[in-house]
Amino acid sequence: MTDLATLRACYPQPFERALRKALPAIDEHMRRFIALSPFLCMGTSSGAGADVTPRGDAPGFVHVPDARTLLIPDWPGNNRLDSLTNVTRNPEVGLLFFVPGVDETLRVNGTAEITMDPAILQRWDVGGKHPRSALQVTVREAYLHCAKALIRSKLWQDDYRVERTALPSYAQMLKDQTQLTTSLEDMEAAIRQSYSERLY
Repeated sequence: MTDLATLRACYPQPFERALRKALPAIDEHMRRFIALSPFLCMGTSSGAGADVTPRGDAPGFVHVPDARTLLIPDWPGNNRLDSLTNVTRNPEVGLLFFVPGVDETLRVNGTAEITMDPAILQRWDVGGKHPRSALQVTVREAYLHCAKALIRSKLWQDDYRVERTALPSYAQMLKDQTQLTTSLEDMEAAIRQSYSERLY
């Protein structure tokens, strides 16, 4: 394993702006970025290892009640509770916010706690439905990340876009991986029902 000194010697020193851009709170530019973001990736970890999960909803689904606090709803998923379980063991979280069409991203690091406070959960209402819990993140540092990765990946362009048929259906991959005896047709129907009836 390469030691830190050897690793650092292989790279140029960061520009001053890269060091100074990390702020201890959400400023007006970051607040606007979060208000426009319909999607983020959240990293958590515990003694069992690390995990990254997607979180998405209408732009502004992450609320910013003050400059040091973010509120993230936990809408229905696979009910494995990987991220929430990690947070009960290690509150450190990393968030990466995306805005479609914008190549820069927003990184937020901090500590999270799970809340089931009805007053907080009432913030999100979709047809009378509310999340079962939410994450309350206390911001330690936040900064805008340059566009190089998204420029290289052409994420918002069609250059690397593939037809959905380039991969088997989700149901087919899931059936192959789980070896369940459920028929492919029944599995596909269950997934369609989950998407149509249990997004919230």
